[in-house]
Amino acid sequence: MNGPARRGLLGGLAALGTAAAVTGCQGYRTPVPAPSSQSVRQPGVTDPQPPRVLLLSYDLSPGTHGPSGRDAVRRMFAAWTPLLTARPSTVRDGPTVTVGLGPAFFPRLGSRTPEALRALPAFAGDRLRPEAGGGQVFLQICAGTPAVCTDLARRLERAVPGVLRPRWHQAGVLPATPPGETPRNLFGFKDGTANPNAKEAERWVWLGPGPHHNATYLVVRRIRLATAEFGSLPVERQERVVGRRKPHGGPLQGGPEHTEVDLLAKTSQGSYLLPADAHVRLAHPRFDGGARILRRGYSYDNAPDDQGLLFLAYMNDPNLFTRVQRRLAGHDALGPFVEHFGSALFFVPPGAGPDRPLGSTVL
Repeated sequence: MNGPARRGLLGGLAALGTAAAVTGCQGYRTPVPAPSSQSVRQPGVTDPQPPRVLLLSYDLSPGTHGPSGRDAVRRMFAAWTPLLTARPSTVRDGPTVTVGLGPAFFPRLGSRTPEALRALPAFAGDRLRPEAGGGQVFLQICAGTPAVCTDLARRLERAVPGVLRPRWHQAGVLPATPPGETPRNLFGFKDGTANPNAKEAERWVWLGPGPHHNATYLVVRRIRLATAEFGSLPVERQERVVGRRKPHGGPLQGGPEHTEVDLLAKTSQGSYLLPADAHVRLAHPRFDGGARILRRGYSYDNAPDDQGLLFLAYMNDPNLFTRVQRRLAGHDALGPFVEHFGSALFFVPPGAGPDRPLGSTVL
């Protein structure tokens, strides 16, 4: 789904086409984004997940750099701000737009880079393609339908001609999930069970008082899943690979989905119930002082041999993701069934307001 850099975003979005996307351009009025419950923060982080997402990554155009480029980007963000701060839509799953800035964005414009914003390292087992990851400006557009996502992306792009150059884009979807339940990934397991609650998010997701108060960081990983190979395993083996029961998402030691995983639970014979290489063991927050990341993943389906997970994770310290991924790389029983081919880290600045354009705290 990667559009060549020489083509405009509008042409790239045409590839997402389908009848639904076309409908969005034929008299259909896309609802404006709903602001976050706390306007000092960007939406689309702790808000409920609408069923559709469109991710768009850009580089700044060749002529956009230095002081003049910084002025051009300020004008771009000022043009976007009315779209990002409009009144809430009355449409269910009204859209949200979340804007992120990559590690190369700030030095390109001669601005100070947030301290923790550095390109993610490559991890053992990664098969990264440069054209499938990275970027200097990033949009996460979430909505109830692909038409709304696509039309809103068009409106944002048309507002700022000549500033951005497309790098990659990808659409994603959540499976139909009853309200309040955790969605399942393409392996059929619930994904996001151990997300932080609202109180924990204040500690682990949002940056506290300081120069970047109410900002956060976003890790994006594009992961191809070997669904046929994983699906051919007996369910009991799948559960030992993941570390959870497939039907309800509960831990292997027993209990419903949100029961705390017991890393020390043993069988009557004295062996650990949770294998040493189980995914949930290696990713457990106990190994990071209880620190948590907020996962907001979507599935993608480009072709029968190209299906997978859009791993979107928010946290106030991206070093946490690096520590977790290093534990997983080379040791995770899930490793043979996943291929990480795209990777990026973005700084998500505080939210915009009528008198506070997007990015005003960092440019």
